[in-house]
Amino acid sequence: MKALFKAERAAGLELVERPDPVAAPDEVVIRVLRTGICGTDLHILHWDDWAASAIDAPLIPGHEFYGEVVEVGPLVRDIAVGDRVSGEGHIVCGTCRNCRAGRRQMCIRTIGLGLQRDGAFAEYLTLPATNVWVHHADVTPELGAIFDPLGNAVHTALTFPLVGEDVLVTGCGPIGLMAIAVARHAGARFITATDVSAPRLEMARQMGADEVVDVSVRDIHDAQKALGMREGFDVGFEMSGAASALPAMIDNMNHGGRIAMLGLPSADFSIDWGKLVTHMLTIKGIYGREMFETWNAMGAMLQTSAALRDSIGRVIADVLPAREWERGFAAAASAGTGKIILDWTEL
Repeated sequence: MKALFKAERAAGLELVERPDPVAAPDEVVIRVLRTGICGTDLHILHWDDWAASAIDAPLIPGHEFYGEVVEVGPLVRDIAVGDRVSGEGHIVCGTCRNCRAGRRQMCIRTIGLGLQRDGAFAEYLTLPATNVWVHHADVTPELGAIFDPLGNAVHTALTFPLVGEDVLVTGCGPIGLMAIAVARHAGARFITATDVSAPRLEMARQMGADEVVDVSVRDIHDAQKALGMREGFDVGFEMSGAASALPAMIDNMNHGGRIAMLGLPSADFSIDWGKLVTHMLTIKGIYGREMFETWNAMGAMLQTSAALRDSIGRVIADVLPAREWERGFAAAASAGTGKIILDWTEL
């Protein structure tokens, strides 16, 4: 099969021939139709310090995908050849305390698809059947390819109740944009989004934000005034990882406010711990998706809401043939763009 391959622990990828994968008895073989390019994949391409510390090579990267099941192992149930699927990229041990308690997203021995195990930038991949998600008919290949990052957005957005709440979203990358759409769908009152990219802030408005703030030139408190808010934000989604984002969010939260933090900080920073305590704020770290409540929520919302499907679809900036992967990675790395999808039927 053709695959994007990292042959050694160094920068770069190559589109080469690799052996077809062989499924274990409890696994399926999936013919990959579409893949999304993630920021993690850019780290792997450039082989920065994070990639060098976290990734096993040689490796086929990629963890955002949509495909068709072409083979099922003898121990697989409830999945059939021909099913159109995506997959949970966190493969868990099943025996640690969290796994046994049904908190599989907190497994202490998680293996990442496309990180420590060959992934989806290939014509075929294998995946444990327990990680496979079968789509309903309303999910297009392109939408299915971004179920992984959509799951990050849904997990973040639905961590705290949203009906009637005022929401602050810091960071309007693709996941932040999808979180805005989910918050709007879930019944938030006012949504304010921040970034430093004008194109992304315009996309935030299209996704349902009531106010947008370029934090390089304006203060978040200006948005509260513009919306007629009498108190601070009830719920915050920190999606950017910018060192200034969480302190600014804390300064704009109502007493008792709740913050879901998905963004990985890009640098060390200090926060006002006194305000955190006296304002009785809650900060919860978010990683990946809940297995599999987040997937159920995604599937249900998209199946019943054409408006939400349309909103999430706006995050997709371009679909390119897989043979043009270098152009796709360059586009994904540019500021202000949405999701870039590779089509593996065009090699």
